[in-house]
Amino acid sequence: MPPQHWSPTSWQQHPAAQQPDWPDHAELDTVLKQLSTFPPLVFAGEARALTAGLAQVADGRAFLLQAGDCAESFDSFSADAIRDKLRVILQMAVVLTYSSGVPVVKVGRIAGQFAKPRSSPTERVGDIELPSFRGHIVNDIAPTPAARVPDPGRLLTAYHQSASTLNLLRAFTKGGFADLSQVHTWTQEFVASSNEGRRYEVIAEEIDRAMRFMEACGINLRAEQRLHQVDFYTSHEALILGYEEALTRQDSLTGDWYDCSAHMLWIGERTRDPEGAHVEFLSGVGNPIGCKIGPTVTTDEIIELCGRLNPERTPGRLTLISRMGADHVGENLPPLVRAVRDAGHPVVWACDPMHGNTFTSDSGHKTRHLDAVLAEISAFFAVHRAEGTWPGGVHIELTGENVTECLGGAEEILDAHLDQRYETMCDPRLNARQSLDLAFQLAELLRS
Repeated sequence: MPPQHWSPTSWQQHPAAQQPDWPDHAELDTVLKQLSTFPPLVFAGEARALTAGLAQVADGRAFLLQAGDCAESFDSFSADAIRDKLRVILQMAVVLTYSSGVPVVKVGRIAGQFAKPRSSPTERVGDIELPSFRGHIVNDIAPTPAARVPDPGRLLTAYHQSASTLNLLRAFTKGGFADLSQVHTWTQEFVASSNEGRRYEVIAEEIDRAMRFMEACGINLRAEQRLHQVDFYTSHEALILGYEEALTRQDSLTGDWYDCSAHMLWIGERTRDPEGAHVEFLSGVGNPIGCKIGPTVTTDEIIELCGRLNPERTPGRLTLISRMGADHVGENLPPLVRAVRDAGHPVVWACDPMHGNTFTSDSGHKTRHLDAVLAEISAFFAVHRAEGTWPGGVHIELTGENVTECLGGAEEILDAHLDQRYETMCDPRLNARQSLDLAFQLAELLRS
């Protein structure tokens, strides 16, 4: 149940960080009223099903794989891009499930991940000082003053693109593409010849052999729906609060409020103020929610956040996503894990190993090294092993395309290679080869 006195508009009485400086509030109000009449993108029952899956993660009986784009683009929107992103997530999930025996809850950063928080309201591009690019839901990345003006009409475009993406995801995950018999077809051409691709093909062959064995034993695999479909959920950072409010609906079955822009929403490191508008808004919706926590969070703050965001202590309701950096997680995470455990909050602990390990390379590109990403995940697992708690999941920025944005991996992307296919609008993403490499190493950690 939402807190007393909560309503979908109550966030407006709290300080709201990272909101665009909309130039025309009358136009904004018109767009938001129009959005409030549109059909929901997701349904309350789907959000409740994800909460149930995450409750298994909180109990140590499943693992969360949350992955996808840093920021979705209006310009590179295509069926192929959606399919390739889904494909690498399915591949990672198969590696994790088969290698570790742990069920995987699959959540994409997709169908709504259009907004980006920024450290400064302005940025310098060459000799020009411009308003910061805040994601395609707000403005355009082109380095001109006109392109950087926040445009409320982009909220409508974000809704329609999210609806189209969700429609295709549902078709893929329920219409045969995600069938376990298709594991061989999930390998992109540029991955097939790689070390990771060859390791994946070994698993695919073993899955085929296991399925043939079960059929030979008289088991009717066609009747087992879970072999032919997967549950796949969407998520994004709930940053633009007017958009989230406009897509909030009251469930006709329970009377509870749900943010129907995605199955799961999260609060960022820059907007996790317990007295802020983002915490206030998400405290009242029934969706499972996440909260990013960086190296500066204190034990008092994290207990307050748990109390505000999950006062009824519902398992699966709250995921704490640590983003400490490889050099800080071993020191900063243990007291937080102990405080939450000792206070009896049934959270999912997930690791975002991307954001704390970002740096600018000698060539001037913002990048990450896969070694640092893996080091933070390893340290995250070590902390939970020492504390007797469950390392519940990972939160990864990736793409299914053959980009060169992050360093390292089995194919060893170097600084000199970054220029070849550096395509991200904001933060660097792992490509499919690096993502599979991460999945195999993560499977080893889960087995141990």
